[in-house]
Amino acid sequence: MTRYFDTLGTIVQLELRQRIRSVAWLVLVSVVFVLVGIVTALLWFSITAFGGDIADSAGVYSTIIFFVLLVGTLVTPAISGAAINGDRDAGTLATTQVTLASANQIVLGKFLAAWTVALTFLVASLPALLFTLIAGGVPGDTLAASLGVLVLELGAVAAVGVGLSGLITRPLFSVVTTYLVVAALSIGTLIAFTLGGLAFQSQQTQTIIGIDYSVGGEFDPNTGLPEEIVCLEPVTYTNTLPRFDLVWGILAANPYIVLADAAPTSFDENGFPQDLFGTIALGVRSAQSAPEFDSVLDECSAAKEGDINLGYLSETPREIFDRTVPSWFVGLLIHLVLAAAALAGAIARTRTPAGALPTGSRVA
Repeated sequence: MTRYFDTLGTIVQLELRQRIRSVAWLVLVSVVFVLVGIVTALLWFSITAFGGDIADSAGVYSTIIFFVLLVGTLVTPAISGAAINGDRDAGTLATTQVTLASANQIVLGKFLAAWTVALTFLVASLPALLFTLIAGGVPGDTLAASLGVLVLELGAVAAVGVGLSGLITRPLFSVVTTYLVVAALSIGTLIAFTLGGLAFQSQQTQTIIGIDYSVGGEFDPNTGLPEEIVCLEPVTYTNTLPRFDLVWGILAANPYIVLADAAPTSFDENGFPQDLFGTIALGVRSAQSAPEFDSVLDECSAAKEGDINLGYLSETPREIFDRTVPSWFVGLLIHLVLAAAALAGAIARTRTPAGALPTGSRVA
């Protein structure tokens, strides 16, 4: 077992020396460091200018985490998408295959190296993250959950790239396919959710009992309502609503939504989320609720009871969040299964002696 891990470590070291020691990579990491610093400074000064408090640093922290995930999903496919077939084209893969290193050690070593390289973006963002933590306002459970899911998501992207580089012969095609997989999960799920909700529609009948503002005397300066509430005759409207509640599960596969939904959300005294994690998660949770097909909105009765919202705000965002279900673990499981399947396929294709190779594959 020790020899197995020693060989695996050697593969990882060779890959890291080949990728991280290049000048281009150092320049890229430096650019990410500068961009994260600029984003952090702009957000912090904006919050300060508008009189933000310590809780607003949680919003800065969540924005940085999403920015790191964005950079990771944009760059990691280029790093991992040609890890195996690129070496095969260069004639260096065969040299490794004739050593004592097995196919799974070669593939897993390249995966661990690609994962490590992807995590350097997180390392480059550590000064900005530490700044938000020192400022306070970031709960410990939010910190642990967001960093844990971010690390796993970057690992999943790296695994898919390495796996496809072993399954697809041409490096260009494997890199492009990796980008397509990332785009399908990040953008394709949003498109499918929108189109699916518009494809399934239901008719809603809503009856509104309004207030006659032309009578009732003077207006109360505290509520903006007439001192004497006079009700109008009920008016019924019929319209068509999209059924996003039928297709919201598609969003579970989106890596950004997985990250947002996994991080515990903190709310202010009015029940509104205090960071970007909670805002995105609330949007997804709200889509789970089916619309009311036959509803009555009695503004008049609500006004008589002293409700200045006239019955429009029946639930706070926190109440909506608490009564709905999380979906992050489903999406994370999908990503991990996809990553494991890609690596398993790459190991099977890299194993020697090969029973059959695609036309044009280089052997040595």
